[in-house]
Amino acid sequence: MSEQHELATIPEEKSSIALVIAKKSMWFIIAVTTIGLLSYLFSLLTAIHGKSLPESYFVNGYPSILALLDSELFMGFVFVVTVSIICYTLLLFWRLHEVAVHKAEAMSSAHTQIVFALSLCGLFIDKAWWVLAIIIAFGRWDVLANRLSSIISNGIKGDK
Repeated sequence: MSEQHELATIPEEKSSIALVIAKKSMWFIIAVTTIGLLSYLFSLLTAIHGKSLPESYFVNGYPSILALLDSELFMGFVFVVTVSIICYTLLLFWRLHEVAVHKAEAMSSAHTQIVFALSLCGLFIDKAWWVLAIIIAFGRWDVLANRLSSIISNGIKGDK
């Protein structure tokens, strides 16, 4: 019976690997198609270098790069890639800015709301508030409370 079970699982493993590869390649194809389609659509909306420049305008005729830069499709591609990089960079900056809030939520901290408020103050008012939010979010308040309690306790008892 165990041989039948082993033989039955082998095709399932191969099909699951094939399914994972198919999903990843599908997302790659969708991404490349989207970039190409957006490049083409933006190239239709542009009028970059709309007129032809005479060859006498240049000393040695057209340099090879100008033909590429004169292409509306290439400029649409450059525009899409530039906007994508800017959006991705802004997303990474936002995630960095929200790291304190995510840490406080992950620790189920009672300070989550104050960390969120300080994080927003750091975004709009002054970065010092964001630093304070980081300190609150990553601080070990249980250890600090125990240490302060022992210091107070030692001070009341008079132990040295």
